[in-house]
Amino acid sequence: MARDDLAQMDGKIVDASAGGLYKVELDNKVVITAKLCGKMRRFNIRVLVGDRVTVGVSPYDPSHGLIMFRHK
Repeated sequence: MARDDLAQMDGKIVDASAGGLYKVELDNKVVITAKLCGKMRRFNIRVLVGDRVTVGVSPYDPSHGLIMFRHK
């Protein structure tokens, strides 16, 4: 599935786990697990607990996502 096909939702990082996985609480109070997308890893963009992010969520498995953008 391409990155453009994902539903984009905003949320906040609530926990950083080992292996590059993050728990993100979306604006609708649903907590999902997410990992960094490839460009964020490539350019060493760091995300910390408390950061606002945009997450791409698959319509087939809404419990996992890709962190695509970090807001200031």
